[in-house]
Amino acid sequence: MPRPVHLPELLSPAGNWDCARAAVANGADAIFFGLPKFNARMRADNFTADDLPELMKFLHSHGVKGYCAFNVLIFTGELADAEQQLRQLEAAGVDAVIVQDLGLARMVKRLTPNLRLHASTQMTITSPEGLELANTLGIDQAVLARELSLRELERFRATESPEVPLEVFVHGALCVAYSGQCLTSESLGRRSANRGECAQACRMPYEMIVDGELRDLGDKRYLLSPQDLAAVQEIPRLIELGIRSFKIEGRLKTPEYVAAVTRVYRKAMDAALADQDVTQVITDEDRYELEMTFSRGLYSGWMHGVNHQQLVGAYYGKKRGYYIGVVRSVARDAVELEEVPSHLKNGDGVVFENLQDTNDEQGGRIYGLHGNWLEFQRGRLRTDLIQPGTRLFKTGDQVLEQQLRQTFQGDIPLRKKQKLDLVISGRPGVPLVIQVKDQTIQVQSSLPLDQARQRPLNLEVLQNQLGRLGGTAYELGDVELHLEGEVILPVSELNKMRRALVHAVSEAPSTEPARRPFSTEHVRAMLAEVGSKQANTSPAPDAATLHVLCRNQAQIEAALEAGVSELYVDFEDVRLYADAVKHVRDNSQAHIYLATPRIQKSGEAGFFKLISRAEPHGVLIRNLGAIAFFKDAGIPVTGDFSLNVANPLTADFLKQTGLERLTISYDLNIEQVLDLLHGAPAEWFEITLHQHMPMFHMEHCAFAAFLSKGTDFTTCGRPCERHQVRLRDRVGMEHPLKADVGCRNTLFNAVPQTGAQFFTGLMQAGLRHYRIELLEQSREESTRIIRTYQNLLAGQRGGEDIWRDLKAQSQLGVTRGTMAELV
Repeated sequence: MPRPVHLPELLSPAGNWDCARAAVANGADAIFFGLPKFNARMRADNFTADDLPELMKFLHSHGVKGYCAFNVLIFTGELADAEQQLRQLEAAGVDAVIVQDLGLARMVKRLTPNLRLHASTQMTITSPEGLELANTLGIDQAVLARELSLRELERFRATESPEVPLEVFVHGALCVAYSGQCLTSESLGRRSANRGECAQACRMPYEMIVDGELRDLGDKRYLLSPQDLAAVQEIPRLIELGIRSFKIEGRLKTPEYVAAVTRVYRKAMDAALADQDVTQVITDEDRYELEMTFSRGLYSGWMHGVNHQQLVGAYYGKKRGYYIGVVRSVARDAVELEEVPSHLKNGDGVVFENLQDTNDEQGGRIYGLHGNWLEFQRGRLRTDLIQPGTRLFKTGDQVLEQQLRQTFQGDIPLRKKQKLDLVISGRPGVPLVIQVKDQTIQVQSSLPLDQARQRPLNLEVLQNQLGRLGGTAYELGDVELHLEGEVILPVSELNKMRRALVHAVSEAPSTEPARRPFSTEHVRAMLAEVGSKQANTSPAPDAATLHVLCRNQAQIEAALEAGVSELYVDFEDVRLYADAVKHVRDNSQAHIYLATPRIQKSGEAGFFKLISRAEPHGVLIRNLGAIAFFKDAGIPVTGDFSLNVANPLTADFLKQTGLERLTISYDLNIEQVLDLLHGAPAEWFEITLHQHMPMFHMEHCAFAAFLSKGTDFTTCGRPCERHQVRLRDRVGMEHPLKADVGCRNTLFNAVPQTGAQFFTGLMQAGLRHYRIELLEQSREESTRIIRTYQNLLAGQRGGEDIWRDLKAQSQLGVTRGTMAELV
């Protein structure tokens, strides 16, 4: 392949020191890590601020960069702490920060000019249009959504926006939901994925309820648990597409995992750059290491587009390991296999598959191998529970683990040494002087040079003695001699000078490019400027406005009948939008806003055009690409919750794009909401008071995967149009599953939530725009809910009264919502 202008980097995860060492020792060009606060893997060991100087010195001495994951939403009251952490990172020489929050991104560019800004995959950049909008923040690198195919990645090269280096994930666990768009942990357990506290609900078992009946899916129970990504074969094509950074997931993984995966991908990248066939270079032993260190099954993910029959195997949600074979027969403390692979040995850990309950499986370490028989410790196995035909997986290989540990234990050789070009001068009677060329660093001998009677110093002798730099970060470069006459110096003195020179060079100030002066600005100055670039806004009206989101025609009728003046419409089939707009215009004075899809990929701007041609009063914007499309369309636009507005700096940035209002992020509790309203004009905002929380939003289509044999929308037969589906969780709650116009699925919380009890405080803070979202309610149910909240806004009913009433009316009850503060 043509050699890329910029060599791609291999970016490895580091949850602790051992992982960092494993990454460096096995060929990473950069690592990413987190601190105890503000990162999306709070359960990792993580580094501390005190670790940073030593960590960065270690990395830079090996020619490796360090990126800090700062990839969570930042609440208003945390902005000062975020500023302090940014300054610590900059002072320690961290190369870049990986950021989700748009307001934090603004802080990086203004307050810490020596930190590169990388847009996290949590920023949900799925299209060139979205990248163009994000690039107005001045990002230096963008981590794209995992759900993009090679064909979709190719379209980023054709964008006319300024080139931004692109980064993609190539290996590791896949989130079933779009990063930055998963509210499951927040909705079910008050543990927000946007705050680094993902509870991994996608790895839990679910049952599928189809049209009210339990659907028998056999042993498939992990309906939302994807296989792990392994794109090692796609490396050559990704390099051709100009991808700059290849990212390995795994800050919660072991150092052995980091070592193995980094080594294999380093091998693949080097082979591709050398025009070697990666399919031949990557061996079965390499694939074995990838599976053994961690695997739920390895798959190419979305690299070749959606394949709903392959992405989610649905048989298990945890590490499975390497497939060994099938049990032929069983004896006490032993099993016979149909065939024994050559790599199987004493001490290996194995597990016998039990798809009925993957948390209750037989397994242990092999004590003996005799032909096709595996022997185990006496009494270790309940062999009566193991049937012929059971599949066996290898879960532990102590020899491999030791080999991997050895790669990062002890001194780690430097991959690239700094060359020392030297100028050497002297004459009899004065010391020998060795100077680093073009620098002020020099050393001189403690003894004067003597006149040589035999074997005078020459280039060969000096290169031999001064070139002995093994075990250091340096190697000898060019040597320029300026000796007068034939002189001599003891070898022991030359050795002393070599050691002194190495010490002087290592202690000298860095020769890296000059750093920019540290900024003297503070975030409080940025907060004081919030709203300064906006046109003057009129004071908030006294009366509150109720906005109702409808998902079908019956709900629209209920809203119009109730006299609702502000409607949002969110249909699966956007072709019906024009008729909905005409109906509302012909039969009411209400304003109708049409909702965009939550995700927009390259080539899907046609959905935006359909919305525009329907001539609504406005648009409900749900992604960065839609902002870019409607920015100059001359139509009012409101930003939805999916834009993740959590602080005034984010709000101010989005307001400058032309959004008239912003829906407050669902990650905020009431105290954080009030902080936001006090930090920016309250008339900018809207809040959702009643809804079924949209939890998972995913490219994976469970309708196609389990109700058809089709791989995508062209072959699935669209069961989403014929069936009502719910996913039943472990506690018996049946969560509604819906498909959107892009065939993406959203799983909604079965239990509605209300923030009615906070209405009075929100009104006192100046908030005047309130929303309720309908889901599957009938016309009559919709009318009752709308009337309830109209009475709340009119002051005719109190929030606690509504809470009790809704709880009594709903078969499932009602939660107090994510705004409720933790007790």
